Amino acid sequence: MKEMVTMFAGYNKEANQALLGILNKMPGEDREKARGSYYKSLSGIVSHILGGTVYMLGMLKDAVGKNAAAQKALAALGKVTVPSGKLTADQWKKLAEDIKTADTACVKFVSALSEAELGAPVKTDWYGGKPATVPLYFMLGQLTAHGTHHRGQVSQILDKLKIDNDWSGINVKLLP
Repeated sequence: MKEMVTMFAGYNKEANQALLGILNKMPGEDREKARGSYYKSLSGIVSHILGGTVYMLGMLKDAVGKNAAAQKALAALGKVTVPSGKLTADQWKKLAEDIKTADTACVKFVSALSEAELGAPVKTDWYGGKPATVPLYFMLGQLTAHGTHHRGQVSQILDKLKIDNDWSGINVKLLP
C-alpha cells in the first residue's frame, strides 16, 4: 500500500508542476478571467487545489502524532497561504511556490509513514458521522482524486483555449 500512496503523492507533485509550467506562461489577466468554473478563473481553481491539499494534509496530522518525521513534513505547511479572489503577479508567484511546498510536504509525509500507519484512523465529519473515521490511506486517495478532478477542470479550459496540456499519466519513474 505504501508504494501506491507514494506513487500517487509523486504524481500529484509532478502533475501540479506541469500545470503550473503552462499557467506560468499565461498573462495574469488570462489566468484571472472568469471561465465558467465554480472557482471562476484558472487561478481560482489552482488556489482551490492548494487549499484542498493543505486542508486534507492537516486532517492527517493527529493520526500519526508520534511520528516525528511525518510531523516535520507537515510543519512546512505553516508557511503556506491559500489566496482568494483575483491574484496579483506576486500572489500568483507565491501560490506556485506554496503548491510546490505543499506537494513536497505530502511526498515527505507519505515517505515517513510505516505501512501500519497508513491504516491509522482519521476523524472526519464528511459522511454524517458514518463512519466517524476513515483510514489514512483513504484520505490520501481522496487527496489524489481531488487534485486530479480539478486539474481536469483546468485541462478542459486550456483545451478550449487551444493550449496544449497533458498531465494525465503517471510517470513510470514513480514506480518503486
